[in-house]
Amino acid sequence: MANYTLEHKKSFTLTAYGFSIQSNFQDMPAMQKEKAEFWGGLKADGRFDKLKKAAKDDLEWSVNEVYQGKPWNYFAVAAGKTVTDATRIIEFPESEYIVVAGNGDKETLFDQLTYRAFGEVLSQITDYAYIGGPNATYRKDNGDGTFYGEFWVPVVKK
Repeated sequence: MANYTLEHKKSFTLTAYGFSIQSNFQDMPAMQKEKAEFWGGLKADGRFDKLKKAAKDDLEWSVNEVYQGKPWNYFAVAAGKTVTDATRIIEFPESEYIVVAGNGDKETLFDQLTYRAFGEVLSQITDYAYIGGPNATYRKDNGDGTFYGEFWVPVVKK
C-alpha cells in the first residue's frame, strides 16, 4: 500500500477554472486526454496565467468534485484577489484528510497521486472513509525539473 498520513486541515478555499468530465472513470487514458486538452486550452487562452497572477502562493491545484450531479476537474489556486470569470470558488471543509505525497513529472504528478490515493490507500484503509465533496492535489516546483505534490482527500473515522 502507498504511504500516507492522516492530517487535520483547517477549511480553505480555492478559486478555479473547470470543466465537466465526459469520460468513464474506468477509462484512464480518455480522462487524461480530456484533462490535458482542458489544461492546454487554459494555457492557450491566458486563463492559466490569469489564475497564477491572482494566487497568493506558488501552489498549483487540481481539484476533483461532483458538482450538480456531474464529475468536474478544475485548475485552481488559493487566490489573493478576485478572479471575476472563475468557474467556481471551491470550499474545502475543516476535516481530517488522508494525504498522499510524492515527487514526479509536472504533467503526470496530479494523476499519479490521485490514482495512488484512490487505487491503493482508500481501497485498503478500514478505519476511515472518504466523506465525498471535493478532493485536491497540489504541486510545486522542486527547482530541479521535478515537482513535489500532495493529494488531499477529506475523511471521517468509521
